[in-house]
Amino acid sequence: MHISIGELSKRSQVKVPTIRYYEQIGLLPSAPRTDGGQRRYAQTEVDRLNFIRHARELGFEVDDIRALLNMTSTPQASCHQADSIARNHLAEVERRISSLMALKSELQRMIAECGNGRVCDCQIIEALADHSQCHTAHTH
Repeated sequence: MHISIGELSKRSQVKVPTIRYYEQIGLLPSAPRTDGGQRRYAQTEVDRLNFIRHARELGFEVDDIRALLNMTSTPQASCHQADSIARNHLAEVERRISSLMALKSELQRMIAECGNGRVCDCQIIEALADHSQCHTAHTH
């Protein structure tokens, strides 16, 4: 099977510019070209792009995806490194969730304290103008 980049895009649900970008940064090997200069891909590239797309959907960074893809070339090796990458990613997701929960709490407090009066008395506007009025540490 030798398919065009458009067909690869359709089968993998990855946009053409993204496919070219992945080739540029080495996540996807450069495709052989026809005499007319068109890229041609095989099922292995469809599978690889599906892996990359799924990993990106789960929030993995490009360098982690590269490392995970490199591991697939030695299927009998220990998956300790893959486990480590996933655990580190989970810790980052948990940190972001905690940060978002603090942000949610602060926004809820600001909204609850708003008396729906005039802008000059608005607690939301005042809190946004003066970070010291916030009750929780929040960063996004």
